[in-house]
Amino acid sequence: MKILISNDDGILANGIRALTEALSPHHEVYIIAPDRERSAAGHSLTLHTPLRVEEVDAKYGAKRCWMTTGTPGDCVKIGINAILAPEEMPDLVISGINHGPNLGADILYSGTVSCAMEGAMSGIPSFATSLASMHCEYDDFKVSAEVIRALIDNIGDYKLAPKTILNINIPGLEKDDIGGIAITELGRRMFTDEYEKRVDPRGKVYYWMAGELIKETENDNTDIAAVRNNLISITPITFEMTRTSIMNELQGVICKKDFCNWF
Repeated sequence: MKILISNDDGILANGIRALTEALSPHHEVYIIAPDRERSAAGHSLTLHTPLRVEEVDAKYGAKRCWMTTGTPGDCVKIGINAILAPEEMPDLVISGINHGPNLGADILYSGTVSCAMEGAMSGIPSFATSLASMHCEYDDFKVSAEVIRALIDNIGDYKLAPKTILNINIPGLEKDDIGGIAITELGRRMFTDEYEKRVDPRGKVYYWMAGELIKETENDNTDIAAVRNNLISITPITFEMTRTSIMNELQGVICKKDFCNWF
C-alpha cells in the first residue's frame, strides 16, 4: 500500500518518526510535512505568500520526503496535486502521530485533523492519529505507531465511506494497560474557554489561554470518555457540515409569506 504521512508537529517530530518507522517495512511511505511546528493551524491554506517545498534525504525508512513552509493542509493538498508522481499517489493518508489529543469539538482547531480532511476531500481514505498524552519522547509514540500498523492490517480491503476520516486517539499508556478500542462519537469540549490577563514588564496587557480540563461526566459513547477510560477512540467524521435534518423546517420558517421570492 502507498501511504502519504503528514502532521502539524513538523517533519522532525518524534510522532511522525515512530509512525513511519512502524509502517515503512510493510508499505511504501511518503512524507510531506511542515518544516516547523504548526499546531492548532486548523484547515488554513497558504494563499498570499510563496509556498516553498524542499525534497530532503529520505527519513525513517520512507521512500521520499519533502518539507514545506506551509500549513498541514498545504502539505497534503500540494502533495496530491503537485508533488507526487502518478505512480506515487497514496492509497491512504495518515496525519500524525500528533503530540496531544484531538478530541471533541476541539478537532475544529486541529492541524492534525485538517491534514486528514484534505486527503478525504481528494477522495483518499484518511486517518488522523493522536497520542492522548503530553509526553513527547520518541518511546512514548511506539505503542501508538504499533496500533496504527495493526489497524491498517485489520481493516484490510474495507473501503471507508466517501468523505470520511477516522479520528484516532490513543491513550499514553503501555500496551497492556490499554483496555481496548471503542468506536465513538465526538464529545463536547475538552477544555474550558478561559484567558488569563497578564501585564508584561513594560506595563502592556496581554492574554494567555488558560483553559482547564472539563470534569463533567461524558456520555459513555464519546471519544473523551473512551480515552479517560483507557480505551483507544476511533471516531468516523466527515467534512460535510450541512445540517440536513432542519432544512425543511428552515424552509418553512424563512420562506413563509413568500419571503424567499422577495427579489
